[in-house]
Amino acid sequence: MRWIWFSIFAALGVTAIVFGLLVPAHLRAVDSTVLHRAGMNTPDLVAQGLALVAERNLGAAQLLQLTAQQQSVWGKEKLDVAVRDLTQAQPALQRWGSQPYGRVSAIWSSAAPTNSTEQTPPTSESLTDFLARSANRRQALDLLESSPNPAIQELLKLRSRTNTVVFSPSQSSAGQAIDVAICVCGLLLEAGHLNPRMSREVFSMSADANRGGDSLNLEQALLGLLSLGQRLNWGQLVAFVANIEDAETLRRLAELARRANDRLPVLFAAVLISGQPAAVAEYLMKFSETGFGDLASSMRFGTGGVRELLRRKQQLYEWKPRLFALGYDPFGSFIEYAASLDLRSHWLALPLKWVLYLVGGFFVSMAINFKPKPAEELAGLPNPPRFHLLREFLFALGFLLVVLLVSEPFLAQGSQKMELPFRVRLPTVGGVIPVAVTSAPASLMNQVSLLTLLLFFVIQALIYTACRIKLAEIRRQQLPPRIKLKLLENEDHLFDAGIYLGFVGTIISLILVSLGVIKPSLMAAYSSTSFGIIFVSAFKIFSLRPLRRKLLLEAEAESDPSALDPSDPTTSSVLSS
Repeated sequence: MRWIWFSIFAALGVTAIVFGLLVPAHLRAVDSTVLHRAGMNTPDLVAQGLALVAERNLGAAQLLQLTAQQQSVWGKEKLDVAVRDLTQAQPALQRWGSQPYGRVSAIWSSAAPTNSTEQTPPTSESLTDFLARSANRRQALDLLESSPNPAIQELLKLRSRTNTVVFSPSQSSAGQAIDVAICVCGLLLEAGHLNPRMSREVFSMSADANRGGDSLNLEQALLGLLSLGQRLNWGQLVAFVANIEDAETLRRLAELARRANDRLPVLFAAVLISGQPAAVAEYLMKFSETGFGDLASSMRFGTGGVRELLRRKQQLYEWKPRLFALGYDPFGSFIEYAASLDLRSHWLALPLKWVLYLVGGFFVSMAINFKPKPAEELAGLPNPPRFHLLREFLFALGFLLVVLLVSEPFLAQGSQKMELPFRVRLPTVGGVIPVAVTSAPASLMNQVSLLTLLLFFVIQALIYTACRIKLAEIRRQQLPPRIKLKLLENEDHLFDAGIYLGFVGTIISLILVSLGVIKPSLMAAYSSTSFGIIFVSAFKIFSLRPLRRKLLLEAEAESDPSALDPSDPTTSSVLSS
């Protein structure tokens, strides 16, 4: 019968643990199966690219095409064919990205081609490089000066300002940069490609600067447009800034574009298909090392997948055994249900996972308890069943802790947050210098140290609880006091386990620190021994010592009844304590 119960509990425990591992819910990550569920029936990268091709925005479609090729998005061949056909049908779009309309089209129509021969295919030209040429810039300024748009007129007044902050004044020998930046912003305003909220903010910042206010925010916005225009042609810039609603988001995206290098198509595609530039900037600022890769991977799941990743503000995690199990029922059906649950309510999916781990650990402990043993091991030692349940529940709690620490992704990973540089040009200094900012001292308690402290504390608390359970078990057994004292002596190593494990934790932590595997603080390493000493001392002083004293007095009373007088109030209080 013990073999049967052992097999049943072992099977139940392993099953619960396996299903717990299959739940795609994490504390500090979002699973790829959840993004796949979120992206169902939503437009994907290829559909967005085909829509741009239909709008004849070749430049933006080419960047989406490059991202689709890098991520091997399903159906990318359709986008490849559509982009190739549009390039062959209208080769002029290759230079500007898209055909400008309205009054601004006059600038491009009169611009001389950059290629030396008619037979050479046109190449893409960034908007900043195009406006850097004096003839094109002069024509753009003339067009803007005749514009009825009040925001453009306020913006042009910045050219007469002599106390600029970021740029050199327009009248100086280095004033071409601010003129180009004003042209980029003015052309976007004139063509109606800036977001209405962004247009109002540009007008407000320009009006405030013209009334004698600070022009820093306006110049930073212009610097962001200038930087984006240096990396994108007209069609790409128009699509990129269409949903940017404020100057701070523009500044962040411009800085990210400067740092992106070959990852610029990923940034461009994320802004376009999500329609949430502020969320993209915030995500990439928070995860400066892994953000681009996670965003690129999320694009395989369509618009819904990208937006869910941005909403969670967590790193993307993909566990291949879970993906493999998707193709086999009942595991596949369970994973899909758990992913839907996590998508609807993340804080319901996580407890489901933890309960499965807890139940799995409990059943494994029950299986260990029912493992066949020699009969003489339990002879003469009654063991109350309730203490079995307490030990098994304690084992389940420890198992839950260990599994969470081992299986949870990015649990001990440090911060990747990126800070934007702030640079200012002083009127009396010719170069650009960084503003001196006194940085706050680094905190002694980083995330890894806090996690290490919590781990050591919980382990010592579990050992302390196990010792208390063993102590209560011995106290309640129907045995003579001398036998109970012998049993307490037999458990001395268990009662000292907290100190032993504390020393082991400190030694392992110091070794890992010296090897550079992990970087917790020395305080976190020594906390293992400290917690062990505290818990073991508390147990022996407040729990073990009174029980041994009582048993010693009871054993002495049994051997020599005259040694202790039961009528003595002191003796009665000792025996009853």
